[in-house]
Amino acid sequence: MLADIKEIATKLAPRLIEIRRYIHSHPELSGEEYQTSAYVAGVLSSYGVHAQQGVGKTGVVGDLRGNGESDRILAIRTDLDALPIQERTGVDYSSGEPGVMHACGHDVHTTVGLGTAMVLAQLGEKFTGNVRFLFQPAEEIAQGANWMVEDGALNDVSGILSLHVFPSIPAGSLGIRYGALTAAADDLEIIIIGESGHGARPHEAIDAIWIASQVITSLQQAISRTQNPLRPVVVTIGKIVGGRAPNVIADEVKLLGTVRSLHPESREALPKWIEQIVANVCQTYGAKYQVTYKQGVPGVHNDPRLTQLLEQSAREAWGSDSIIILPEPSLGAEDFSRYLEKVPGSMFRLGVGFKDKHNYPLHHPQFEIDESAIITGVVTLAYSAYRYWQQGKK
Repeated sequence: MLADIKEIATKLAPRLIEIRRYIHSHPELSGEEYQTSAYVAGVLSSYGVHAQQGVGKTGVVGDLRGNGESDRILAIRTDLDALPIQERTGVDYSSGEPGVMHACGHDVHTTVGLGTAMVLAQLGEKFTGNVRFLFQPAEEIAQGANWMVEDGALNDVSGILSLHVFPSIPAGSLGIRYGALTAAADDLEIIIIGESGHGARPHEAIDAIWIASQVITSLQQAISRTQNPLRPVVVTIGKIVGGRAPNVIADEVKLLGTVRSLHPESREALPKWIEQIVANVCQTYGAKYQVTYKQGVPGVHNDPRLTQLLEQSAREAWGSDSIIILPEPSLGAEDFSRYLEKVPGSMFRLGVGFKDKHNYPLHHPQFEIDESAIITGVVTLAYSAYRYWQQGKK
């Protein structure tokens, strides 16, 4: 069966590159993926895969039913949305939308999802399983997975697989990670409330900007001395808003940031820990404060059985030299974790790096991929889906 999958995928390679380049040149932001969804649905339908648009607002669900007796379904999830970045790759198929670019590789993800559906559909009666392809919107704003789940995309699903491109891994290789793959990502808002005054007489005011700077410094210093260094926590203040004029002491400053953590116990304690630090600083200098801590997506924790399935399938397909067992998780976030709250699943890293030139990181305006990686992803997922159902018969 592996030989059949590779043969079909190889024949499809030119078409898949066309698909990827079309999607890349027509990027759409989170929640606006109307054109991409219509295109995806059209490709699925042309290969006999039942496609439903409008799932999760702008998502697509494609159902491929094999000739087996089971009602259970294996889901394969890929994402559709692009980022608000002006592309600077200079390729012929660059983004045609000013200020919008597939800088996180979701054009590759979508293409791999479509390619997997195309391969499995062409296997015909040789494929006995049921696969549901989830083409999810709005991953970049961590909302799309919730929308898909709310619309019933996981109904009757028994497991789910996914992938994410990784430019630091060369094309032709894959990264497998057991356990924690990504971090939980929470939103933080801190408002420091002081008293306005003349810039020449700071002793008559309560300087919210200066106090805010003390809060930021205290948070960063406290992490290294009050948090377990074996359980990483990152607090980043990415936006500061405050002040009225150069010669007026600010009476209010708003700090907006993100909080990343890998361990559930640490995450649970973080809201209280942060507020206590803010309270101590503000009390010292006579300011008031408001802290709003909003939990976002949890971390991705790969299911051991499905991770082993991905690893073994990839080893058979590409050889052990192409498999990298990732020793560490990432503090990036992925709303794939929302599906894992409902069903077991696993995500792998698809190497897309060039071997002979510089590779720009994700979210960079010059991010580009070695397109040979597309077939690596398609074969890995298609063969994993086949083996998933073969194992289910035992």
